[in-house]
Parts: sequence; C-alpha cells; structure tokens
Amino acid sequence: MEYYLWILVFHIMAVLSWMAMLFYQPRLFVYHTEHKDKKEFIEVIQIQEEKIYKVIGFPAMIATILSGIAMIILQPELLKGAWLHAKLLFVIILVVYSLSLEYFRKELKKGNFSKKGSFFRAYNEVPTILSLLIVGYVITKTFSILFTVITLVVGGFIVYKVLTKKPKEEVAK
Repeated sequence: MEYYLWILVFHIMAVLSWMAMLFYQPRLFVYHTEHKDKKEFIEVIQIQEEKIYKVIGFPAMIATILSGIAMIILQPELLKGAWLHAKLLFVIILVVYSLSLEYFRKELKKGNFSKKGSFFRAYNEVPTILSLLIVGYVITKTFSILFTVITLVVGGFIVYKVLTKKPKEEVAK
C-alpha cells in the first residue's frame, strides 16, 4: 500500500501524456489530408505525427498499462468492482484506437489518402467519449448502464454531426 499512491500519481501522469497524443494526432491527420498538395507543410506534419506517437503517445500508453497492472497487483480487491471491468473494457478499446492511429500515420506517410479530413475530425471525438466513460467509472466507483448508454448515444450523435457537416465552401454556395 505504501507504493500504491506513488504508482497512482505515475499512472495519472502517463494517462495525461497518452491522452495528449490521442487528442492531437487525429488533428494532425486532418491537416495532412487537407493540405496534401503542400509538400513542405506535409514534411513538417509528418515529423510531428511520428514524434507525438513514438516519443510521447506509445511510451505513455505502455506506462499507463504497466502502472495500471501494478495498481491491480497491489490492490487486487479492485477487481471486485464492476466499474473496473467496464473501465478496462473501454481502456482496451482506447488501446486499439491508439494502435489504429499508428496504422493511419503509416498509410498517410505512404501517400494513401483513403480517408478524408472529415473522417479524422469525427475520429478525433472517440478518445473524448471513451475518456468520459473511463473517468466517470473511476470517480464514482460504479458502473451505470444509463450513464454508459447516454454517453455512447450522445457521443455517436456528435460523431454523426461531425461526419455530416458541410464544408464552408459548400455552405457559402
């Protein structure tokens, strides 16, 4: 127990660093796809995409996972709470999301622009929705089906609105 709080502090800082990458990387992809004709700009964006993922995001994700495992080892009674199981489910989804960002980064680096800026704008909402669920479970130490469903429905609506938003050029016509 003596080390638990220090590991928790490390865990929170690792999560913050990981989330910084999760929130910013898709925004870089928006810039990348929408300015693909500007070679010098794309070169700078690619450097940012690679560094934020490899230097900040991926190591922070690993630190988050390892510190989370350490906390569970130190306090295995945490596993008795349904809230932790729900949290872990959404953390796993967040890990898959994080790994998908590396996939998209590599595709964009190859010049594969199969996704548009609107896709990445909508995709950028995913970590917000998942982190809201995760933080909600952690703070309340409860699992609420109502909270989960409302969050997912509202989040899905936001993603839908972002995907279907007309570009400024079309609105002006």
